[in-house]
Formats: sequence, structure tokens, C-alpha cells
Amino acid sequence: MQDGPAYFWQPICPQGYQAVGLFVSTSPTKPPLRQESISCVRSDLTDQSEADTWVWGVKEVTLSSLRPANRGTEATGVYTGTFSFQQLNFPPPSLFCLKNTKHDMSSMPSQDQIRALFGAYSPWIYLHPKEEFLPSSVDWVFSNGALLYKKGNESNPVPVQPNGSNLPQGGSDDGLFWIDYPADENARERVKRGDLGNTKVYLHVKPMFGGTFTDIVVWIFYPFNGNARLKILFIKSLSLGDVGEHIGDWEHVTLRISNFNGELWRAYFSEDSGGALVEACDLEFQGGNKPVAYSSLHGHAMFSRPGLVLQGQDGNGVRNDMARSDKFFDAGAGYELIAGQGIVEPAWLNYFRKWGPLVQHDIEKTLDGIAKTLPGLFRKKFRNLIYKIPRQILEEEGPSGPKVKRF
Repeated sequence: MQDGPAYFWQPICPQGYQAVGLFVSTSPTKPPLRQESISCVRSDLTDQSEADTWVWGVKEVTLSSLRPANRGTEATGVYTGTFSFQQLNFPPPSLFCLKNTKHDMSSMPSQDQIRALFGAYSPWIYLHPKEEFLPSSVDWVFSNGALLYKKGNESNPVPVQPNGSNLPQGGSDDGLFWIDYPADENARERVKRGDLGNTKVYLHVKPMFGGTFTDIVVWIFYPFNGNARLKILFIKSLSLGDVGEHIGDWEHVTLRISNFNGELWRAYFSEDSGGALVEACDLEFQGGNKPVAYSSLHGHAMFSRPGLVLQGQDGNGVRNDMARSDKFFDAGAGYELIAGQGIVEPAWLNYFRKWGPLVQHDIEKTLDGIAKTLPGLFRKKFRNLIYKIPRQILEEEGPSGPKVKRF
């Protein structure tokens, strides 16, 4: 490596061909056309690409790796290992990636291979030491008194079968059905607090990037989501009472594994407000190749690092607290394959309604009561902050199941 200027050249391809990368030289002289390292690819073998992760930057110049612009289980674009050059106030070059024209799932791992991969990479999940609302398996909740309610017949709920076989299938989240827990206070409280010893995670296996990668989505179910807490000015932790509480909570971590060599490439964490995709080299590992995930206190959003993350601005916002404790589990110790090629789906996966009731609270009255307990100069700041919090955090409504969620 040597210091000096670098020059980035975008090939201008003939009609019917596309460039999948840039040519870099140390000379300002235009590269000759007859270069063995320069070639274009037929358009029908390419797909549009876009900037992915930051590689390097200086002043007004940024280099980013490229990824397919069209992504999803049916998309055929694949990574080509190239990068894009972005200069301030100039449009990025139009570059392309390769396309898998034989997207027939033949490169996807078998169920035995999936189990071997998950055995190697199953994440360790740490709960906060003050967490009262632990995860569990779905069948543990169903077997401990979960009830199915129907709109118009609320006085006659039906016990949910242990395998969820009597849950309504398909349709849409139309508000006609919802799940709730036993009316008996002791039984209800027991279910809400979960059971770490009966925790099971649920795996959805998906092809990515034309079947060159496998995504293993690791779903974790928490019977109850605890209340929200704020950090505001000099108040480190302000409880919002029952604001933010709801029955049922689905969270997930996704492992992205290369089908070329079986290596863990990235992991996605369902942080609040969008989540984060983390490179394998930036993950924390335990017990060999097992990445570590941290579940936030009460809200259970998944993060790759312990500490405090605020949903807000200027050092104020809803708290997400993560820390190690003696409450943890290896996801590989108890899991079930629930979705993917050749996998038989459990009945509860196709229940598309709410996993908890909608509870009508006078949120404004509750928040106004909290505001009145604060010193005068805090009240306006508190109200301004509350108005910026997503309403789904403040409302008490059960979530939809894994198959309905977008991630």
C-alpha cells in the first residue's frame, strides 16, 4: 500500500450490457479499453444494486460496498463483492449486481444442515437483571390458561388448545379475535411472568440473495411486555405506570449465513424503531461461534450490546436498558423449525389476529397525571417528548404473530 491519488472509472458498456463495479487506477489517464480486468456483463444476468455498508471515506468522498437493490425471498440478485464511489453533490454511479438465473432452491441447506448450522450459531440471549417478564414457549402459555375471545361473544371465551389447533386460521387482523390470559389474578400473573425453563425459540428459514445466503429468523415469545420508562433531563428513570404494557410480545434475531461456506455473515437485531444489521466481525461471541444478544428491560427489543439506548433526542427518551445477568438462555437448547422449505407449519403460526387484547386507557389523563408530579420546568419538556414517541409504544394492544410482522 502506498499513499497517493486514486482515480475511479465507471465502464461505459455497450447496449445490452451493464457494469457491476468500478475500475481504480493511480493515474489520471483514462484506462485503455483493452483491459483484462475490465469487462461488462449481459443485462439479463444482472440486477440493480445500491450502496450497502460504509467502507472508507475522506472529506467529500465515500466508498460503500454494494448490495442488490431488490431483496427478499424471491429476489434473484446476489452479492458480487464490488463497491461504489460517492462524491458529495454528485449522483452515485449506476452499477449492477449479478443475478442467479437458476433460483431453484438447490443451494439451500437441508433440515439436517439447518439444525447443524443453528447448533453452531444459536445465540445466547441475556435478560436484564431487573426483568420480571420472562420468555416462554407458546404451548406453555396455551397450556396455562390462554383464552380465545371473539368480538360480540366476549363473555364466553374458549380455552386455546395446547397446539393452537382451535385458533382461527388465515384471514387478516380484522379485530374479530384476540388472545388473553386467565381472569383469576394469580393464574394471570403467573402466565404474564413467563417461564425461562420452558422457553423455546421458533425458526423461520428463508433464502436470501438468490439462494446464496440463508436467513434463520429466531423468534422469541414473551407472554407480557412491561411498562415504558423515560429518561428526561435530570430524571434518569421515570415510570409511565401501565403505559406501554400489553399481553404478548414477539421479538427476533436473524442469522444470515453464507451458502458458499456455511459462515455466519451478519446478524439482525429487532431493536425498536427499525432494528440493526451487524457484521459478524462486530458481534460479541460466547461458547465458540454463538453470537450474544441482549433483551431490553420490559420492552424485550433485541440489541447486540449491553448499555442504554434512548428512543428520543437530546439525551431524553424512552429507555432501552440491556445488561448481563443470571437470566439467560442458549437459543439452541430448545427450538422448533416452524417455517421454510419442506417444514410443516404449526397451526398457531397461521393465526393472523392479535396475541393480546386492546385495552382502552385514557393515555392523555395518565400522562397528564405524571406531568403534574414533575417540577414546573420539566412539564413542557415531558409533554414535548411524549408527543414524539410512536403511539404503538404508548398503547396497550397485543401484537400480531411472526407471519404477519414485517421485518
